[in-house]
Amino acid sequence: MNSMMKNMTLVDFAAKVASNSPVPGGGSMAAVCGALSASLAEMVANLTVGKKKYVEVESEMKAIAEKALEIREKLLDDIQRDSDSYDKVMASYKMPKETDDEKIIRQNAIQEGLKLAASVPLDIAETSLEILPLTESVVTKGNANAVTDGLVACMMARTAVLSALFNVKINLDSITDQDFVKAMKDKVNSIETKTIESEKKILDKSPF
Repeated sequence: MNSMMKNMTLVDFAAKVASNSPVPGGGSMAAVCGALSASLAEMVANLTVGKKKYVEVESEMKAIAEKALEIREKLLDDIQRDSDSYDKVMASYKMPKETDDEKIIRQNAIQEGLKLAASVPLDIAETSLEILPLTESVVTKGNANAVTDGLVACMMARTAVLSALFNVKINLDSITDQDFVKAMKDKVNSIETKTIESEKKILDKSPF
């Protein structure tokens, strides 16, 4: 099996998700949705470049394609990164706890692991949020023949963000550092609001 999930075949990856292993789980799926969303936005931009009808937005579409590629590549790596962060949490729970010192070391490791497991999907959510303005541009200015692809990209970006945020929330429930929890919750609420508002604005521009 390929060590990097992004290099697995779709069939093998789906089988791994379906297995009784907890990883890859929801955070990795959020990264998948985000990567595919960026791919679709990139596709619509590329279908617009070179068309005489859209010459006025050609430079903008080229910039969108470049940005979408950058996001796509990052999120493909995040599929593995999210699973790795969860594995670290699981490893910390298996640490010895026979003595008081071992219990303290184990508990500290668990807390640090949980913070990482919350931070990675938050990063996935923030990255996926960057896709939404790209989808707005391709929906409103891009090749009209691919407008539905842009709309699907928009919806998948929303799904990526909100899915990732669920994974942040569930890890925050077990973190004892209340300052960390509050700061993360504030970020989650802000991202969630921006995402829902952005998707509605873009879908309201749909010709369908």
